[in-house]
Amino acid sequence: MMEKGLEKQTGHSLAHWIGVVKKSGIEKHKAVIDFLKSEHGFTYGYANFVAHKTNQSDAASQNDSDLVDAQFQGKESLRPIYQQLHQQIVALGDDVTVVPKKTSVSFIRKFQFVLVKPATKKRIDLGLKIKDKKPSGRLEASGPFGSMCTHRVQVTSLKDVDDELLGWIKQAYEQSV
Repeated sequence: MMEKGLEKQTGHSLAHWIGVVKKSGIEKHKAVIDFLKSEHGFTYGYANFVAHKTNQSDAASQNDSDLVDAQFQGKESLRPIYQQLHQQIVALGDDVTVVPKKTSVSFIRKFQFVLVKPATKKRIDLGLKIKDKKPSGRLEASGPFGSMCTHRVQVTSLKDVDDELLGWIKQAYEQSV
């Protein structure tokens, strides 16, 4: 999905951009991102994607289910919560891309709009990117997510995946265009 979007946005294939990066001689991940953003007008998401593909450090180079399994090792009781969140989020549209990483799973439309991270043995931290929404109650300021998310919700049971949370997720999805 990201690869097709990259070609649509830039008019060039992933292989082309990998060649551009290799020809530049830049190797460090952040430096590649900065180069693609400043010299070629990339968004962070596409620059990050090309940087990972160039260095073969992306989650797709590994088995996605292995990455998710590793995240929930010792935290197996949280897996049903993740599965429910995953099911609800991908049902928002066929333009949702799921990107498992070592410690979290990103859900991306044009931009990342949700990040799911098994934070402790008893809690999933759900990061959301919602513009112009004041933190209140269980919708906290982003905390550990920095600028990639504007808010965090701590999810400890399936009952926390309620209409209120799903509404925030939908709002984040709709704003990710």
